[in-house]
Amino acid sequence: MTTVPGRRSSTFSRLLRHGFTDPSAAERLLELPALSSVRSDPVLLDALGATADPDLALRSLVRLVEAENPDERQRLLDTLVTAKPLRDRLLGVLGASEALGDHLARHPRDWRALVTYEATDLHPGVAEFERGLADAVDPDSLRVSYRRCLLAIAARDVCGTIDVAETAAELADLATATLRAALAIARTATPGDAALCRIAVIAMGKCGGHELNYVSDVDVIFVGEPTDGVEESKAVPAATRLAAHMMRICSDTTVEGTIWPVDANLRPEGRNGPLVRTLSSHLAYYQRWAKTWEFQALLKARPVAGDPELGAEYVEAVSPLVWQAADRENFVADVQKMRRRVVDNIPVDRVDRELKLGPGGLRDVEFAVQLLQLVHGRSDASLHSGSTLEALRALAGGGYVGRVDAAQFDEAYRFLRAMEHRIQLYRLRRTHLVPEDEADLRRLGRSLGMRTDPVAELNKAWKRHASVVRRLHEKLFYRPLLDAVAQLAPGESRLSAKEAGIRLEALGYADPIAALRHLEALSSGVSRKAAIQRTLLPVLLGWFADSADPDAGLLGFRKVSDALGKTPWYLRLLRDEGAAAENLARVLSAGRLAPDLLLRAPEAVAILGDPGGLKPRNREHLEQEVLAAVGRADGAEAAVGVVRGVRRRELFRTTAADIIRSYGTEERPAEQDLGALVDRVGSAVSDLNAATLSGALRAAVRERWGDTLPTRFAVIGMGRFGGHELGYGSDADVLFVHAPREGVSDQEAAQAANTVVSEMRRLLQLPTADPPLLIDADLRPEGKSGPMVRTLKSYEAYYRRWALVWESQALLRAEPVAGDEELGRGFIDLIDPLRYPMEGLGDDAVREIRRLKARMESERMPRGADPTLHAKLGRGGLSDVEWTVQLMQMQHGWVEPGLRTTRTREALAAACAAGLIPTEDAQTLDEAWVLATRVRNAVMLVRGRPGDTFPSNPREVTAVGRYLGYEPGHVGDMLDDYRRITRRARAVMEERFYGAS
Repeated sequence: MTTVPGRRSSTFSRLLRHGFTDPSAAERLLELPALSSVRSDPVLLDALGATADPDLALRSLVRLVEAENPDERQRLLDTLVTAKPLRDRLLGVLGASEALGDHLARHPRDWRALVTYEATDLHPGVAEFERGLADAVDPDSLRVSYRRCLLAIAARDVCGTIDVAETAAELADLATATLRAALAIARTATPGDAALCRIAVIAMGKCGGHELNYVSDVDVIFVGEPTDGVEESKAVPAATRLAAHMMRICSDTTVEGTIWPVDANLRPEGRNGPLVRTLSSHLAYYQRWAKTWEFQALLKARPVAGDPELGAEYVEAVSPLVWQAADRENFVADVQKMRRRVVDNIPVDRVDRELKLGPGGLRDVEFAVQLLQLVHGRSDASLHSGSTLEALRALAGGGYVGRVDAAQFDEAYRFLRAMEHRIQLYRLRRTHLVPEDEADLRRLGRSLGMRTDPVAELNKAWKRHASVVRRLHEKLFYRPLLDAVAQLAPGESRLSAKEAGIRLEALGYADPIAALRHLEALSSGVSRKAAIQRTLLPVLLGWFADSADPDAGLLGFRKVSDALGKTPWYLRLLRDEGAAAENLARVLSAGRLAPDLLLRAPEAVAILGDPGGLKPRNREHLEQEVLAAVGRADGAEAAVGVVRGVRRRELFRTTAADIIRSYGTEERPAEQDLGALVDRVGSAVSDLNAATLSGALRAAVRERWGDTLPTRFAVIGMGRFGGHELGYGSDADVLFVHAPREGVSDQEAAQAANTVVSEMRRLLQLPTADPPLLIDADLRPEGKSGPMVRTLKSYEAYYRRWALVWESQALLRAEPVAGDEELGRGFIDLIDPLRYPMEGLGDDAVREIRRLKARMESERMPRGADPTLHAKLGRGGLSDVEWTVQLMQMQHGWVEPGLRTTRTREALAAACAAGLIPTEDAQTLDEAWVLATRVRNAVMLVRGRPGDTFPSNPREVTAVGRYLGYEPGHVGDMLDDYRRITRRARAVMEERFYGAS
């Protein structure tokens, strides 16, 4: 063929129009002698252009023709141009699968498997595939026969003769026939073993569910029993040898490649367990040791090879156990946790291309369907199917899933499976990653019928279907609960109240009847509020179910919605601010404290939708707001009412941020720096209480004296307050100090100071909807027997003459928090020599501190409390760590400036930096202190009242565990970890505190 230089031939242009990406190379291939008789036939070019990859199809066709016996070449070409069924099948396969093109080049006569076009050929079953493998007598011949059968399935698939579900079923039937053939080869090779045992091969996973991929591990379980008169001790090893041989026949790589790996890791005990067990051994394991995921896996168990009676006995025996799995404690949480773990283990650079395991992928569909099967299959045998799509149809038919949702899920699943099939078919490799290469994406898109702009169309369709799966994954489980209490369209199936209750119980709701009542109240009606809540509730229910107390979450949401449902900004917040709804769900279901704070003033929910709303406000800003509010108020009680309202709002902000950061969200994982979490809470609550005291002080003074009190007055924070380490349930430990103004008598000044203290305490404890702030001044000189407030000179005289070692130790955490700043600094200057004595502590003082600590351990531990679990006074708890750090501060603070701090963690870090304690010991103490502090915070968040030990109520202790990062069902692990961490801290404390010189 000659052309004018500089001009392209007409063939080149035609090739370009027919979808060839390298027309020059294709033109050269068409000029080869092997295709001389058909190169000008327009039918061939049209057929090539209809394939997924015309260039690949032509290259593979040339290889096939050249490999064919010369006497048979013309027959192949003649049949190709005259028989459309063969042409479409053969070229369709060659354009979609490089691997099957390679197979045909090695075994050119196999193209004849595509010639027949009979009814049985269009829809073969296991029997037809067994006939196709009948000539296989060794692993190599089995591989060749398997690929020949696979060639026919691929041809029907790419030509659209069968849909994606039928393709998957045929692949599973071919796998069944292959396993039978491999077992027959193994038996023939070892007839002695075959005579000793009965063996059944149980297909699991996609093979068991009749939904296999082109290239996938074939999951199996083996069951073995002795033949008559044979001892079990001989039969089981024989069955094990047969099973292992059968696995090698399928899995090993030979000159003809491999078939697929046979994976037996779903067996009891996984790879650590015996390969073959008797039926009774299987049952004993499942009845005693099996985890939830193992029953989920058994949904798809199906006998496929070996002794059919034994296989049927196995399925009949385990089936009742499968349908009892949903009764297990934490069933839904276990299944969802397994799904999250799968996603978390995907490498970050692959998660967006992961078709099977990524968010919105195939596994989301399968997990959702299996979860619903296990919940409702207990009472509805129509759901007992191993096939995802069949089970989905049954769920829709029974009203367990909305029909529209089921149809969308079905469509998305079929599309994603078709993508998976075509990706694997290309090179017959096990992969679930969407390719990145443009040519691969183009071939994939064209194979799915996208021809105008294959890459763009493919990406758009893929993202759309993945988005549908992500959206429906939760909705599929929760939406029917709303339908159960709402009016449906005529003919639409719905969950019965009983089935809805069953589903709610499976989700962890303790009172499903009340939950249904709340759902009805939230979703009924035609108002805009009801419409928005119907949209949100399926997702919210999922978040509630992920908590320790779903009932409280749903009830709290109803209360907030009842209070705010008619305010437009609230509905907009939930509808438009994606994070707000999830944040609200987390806060409402994490315990009592945060919901109580919110429900006293529900408008604070706006904090959850503000991007900066969870950030704590500093003391300066809080004091400005509080003092401005006091200045505007009419009277002291009204002023402090506003101040306490600010405190309640800011407490809610702090608790909400703590819960959300501890739990994590879908967009942001849980905070990993637990010390930072504790410091953030301690600083926020301490700053808030300081601002509250400033407001109460200003209100008390303003009510009686106007702008100026007759005496200068300061509040000194003590204990955790001074250390910026307050928890949610901590009192405000303080000292009060005053200094008479010039011209004011000592008596008048003292009376004014005491009146202010009494009024502050009264105002902060008035019964209102806001939480009180309890002021504790028991650390003052002479304790409860001493005056509530002293002058600076009185403090100086007392400390110079009467101060005990424990009082100096208590002053380590003294810091001004409110009132006259200059007076506060004067108090600090007064006490510094006491808390950081020159030359450190003497031996007598050290002995006294140790004696006091030992006495406190023996006398102050509550009766009946477990000393290994008491966060404050128990072994390795707060007291142990703080006394160890404080002893170092008093001994070395005079020479180490870093130790002159009221904060425990800061002082511990300074001691480590100064070489006073090894790094490992410092880390041990810090870890225990942070954990014990978080336990106390968790108890307050969960119970709504303070506590120093883990709750005994199962739901409450589970909620504490969730806050601390433990999944449901792992309370024992939490307590073991606490004991381990604090035991190590106690060992360090005993060496550093009691053994210190």
